[in-house]
Amino acid sequence: MSQSRQLAAIMFTDIVGYTTLMGNDEQNAFTLLNKNRQLQKPIIGEFDGRWIKEIGDGVMASFNTVSDAVNAAIKIQEACNTSKDFQLRIGIHLGEVVFENDDVFGDGVNIAARIQAAAKPGCIFISEAVNHNIANKKDIKTQFVKEEILKNVSQPVRMYQVLFAGSEIIVPEKPAAAVIEKSIAVLPFVNMSDDRDQEFFSDGISEEIINMLAQVPELKVIGRTSSFAFKGKNLDLKIIGEQLKVSHILEGSVRKSGNKLRITAQLIKVSDGFHLYSEKFDRELEDVFAIQDEISLAILNAIKVKLFGAEKDAVLKRYTDNVEAYQLYLNGRFYYNKNTPDGFFKAIEYFEAAIAIDPNYAIAYAGMAFCYANLFAWNWAPPDKCKRQAEQAANKALELDDQIAESHLMVGRIKMHHEYKIREAEIEYKKAIAINPNSAEVDVQLGFCAALLGRNKEAIEHAIKAESLDPFSLLNLWYISVIYWAVGDFEKVLALGKRLIDLEPNYFGGHFWNGNGYMCLRRYEEAIPEIEMAVKLYPDLQHLTNLGICYGMKGEKMKALEIIEKMKKIEGADIAGNTGIGRVYGAIREWDSAFQYFDKAIENHEIRILWIKFDLKDFMQMDMKDPRVLRMFEKMGQPYE
Repeated sequence: MSQSRQLAAIMFTDIVGYTTLMGNDEQNAFTLLNKNRQLQKPIIGEFDGRWIKEIGDGVMASFNTVSDAVNAAIKIQEACNTSKDFQLRIGIHLGEVVFENDDVFGDGVNIAARIQAAAKPGCIFISEAVNHNIANKKDIKTQFVKEEILKNVSQPVRMYQVLFAGSEIIVPEKPAAAVIEKSIAVLPFVNMSDDRDQEFFSDGISEEIINMLAQVPELKVIGRTSSFAFKGKNLDLKIIGEQLKVSHILEGSVRKSGNKLRITAQLIKVSDGFHLYSEKFDRELEDVFAIQDEISLAILNAIKVKLFGAEKDAVLKRYTDNVEAYQLYLNGRFYYNKNTPDGFFKAIEYFEAAIAIDPNYAIAYAGMAFCYANLFAWNWAPPDKCKRQAEQAANKALELDDQIAESHLMVGRIKMHHEYKIREAEIEYKKAIAINPNSAEVDVQLGFCAALLGRNKEAIEHAIKAESLDPFSLLNLWYISVIYWAVGDFEKVLALGKRLIDLEPNYFGGHFWNGNGYMCLRRYEEAIPEIEMAVKLYPDLQHLTNLGICYGMKGEKMKALEIIEKMKKIEGADIAGNTGIGRVYGAIREWDSAFQYFDKAIENHEIRILWIKFDLKDFMQMDMKDPRVLRMFEKMGQPYE
């Protein structure tokens, strides 16, 4: 076996829209593959490159020098543009790789492939290492495009575009925000207990400390989902700090044996690895609340002395004094963080058990409301089995304790998504953010309010803050995408879709937003395969709606009608699918049918009807003075412009 390790420039190319072409015209697709080979092979050879292999419709090649790789890519794109048979995306990275027989392996290969996937059609994207090596080449022009976290790559990758005659010039994204000095991420405490099932307890301790620290207005605290994204990965803390853009990290461990607890905690400064605080606690289980208070206060004091210049009193919220109820609540949190239908139902069981022990456990009611509200929002349970329960639990949480951010958040969600009372919801969200200024979810909801009320700049500000607080949460990024879609920034929608796919390729959300972004840009050929992938991963009403709209806007009315018939046969479509069916009818300009379904959606208090004006006004270009439009928004009590 021949194997060698060396520095090489790795180039990946990919045919844009090939999957759709293969589905529509297999013979033509194979013809294009052959043309692609005939175009690329001689050019790669001309620049002393090595044709490694084809991967589907993509090509991988290696070059001894960066300038050869970039010049080859430019010539390939120019030839491709001249032939006008197809478009390519090209990505190049310089890194150490392993050549083994006729193949290449290593991180350098993975990074090059990810950069290619991030490139725009007809463009060449390169890594910072490549850009640095060609900086003195006057005949090669580049520009910074963006910094992005790529899947299976430990640090964010800065990408540049190679500019050549006829290439589209991409508008660069804003540089990544700098690290905020007064910021912290709490990593999940390691479960050192003999019983591995006690993981819920160690996770819960970490989460409670996050919640306590999050109540300090001057301190940026990263959300639970993003901090927990590094669980079990054993990465260098400096890398974690750089990815989360925080100055401090708290890590620790929990050992629980019977009624005995041992908790360790270390507060570390990311820039130099210096331990600002380190402590070990040996306590009885009944002391768990005191330990959380003690750790949080010690960390707060350490941070305040170092960062704020003085100590400051902190009021730490205690939600129950009953240890058994608290452990049941932690179990509930463990399951609802899974964000699945089964997880929500399991969490509800634990929250109910906690409430049975402590009927005044307000935050357990808020957790239960969260579960029911999400089951309703995602059509994971019939509305009659979750909508009323969500409302009752949210109102009970607020009645028991109006000084809990989660109580105001859930009441706001009910007012907004169930009752269409946007301004009343906004009041509740503002009360929540005053209590917990580090809640990404509250910022998302405030962004929704601002977008629906036409305050686009404010909506984007909330989206930016929410992303900085929880940048690795799939659900958070999904909701942020809604905001950018509503304000019409479809390029950002595409960027978030690709980011979601990089974080989790099997999550339908990335393909949903890629498809949505392309569709809104009227790039239907690129939208359809993305939406079809979302349908394949999760065939629900929302994804079928997008597919039907795409066919309708593309002029393929019969295919859109076929999608409508599929949607009507899905269980619960008559209760939760009216908005989607109406939107597809709108896409084929059958407005009488569309408004019949919109009226049903309002009667059923469907969540997605709240956003219908963005489809009608900007995408489907409906006359917003049409009496049916005015009547519909009057029924919802919403502004229509």
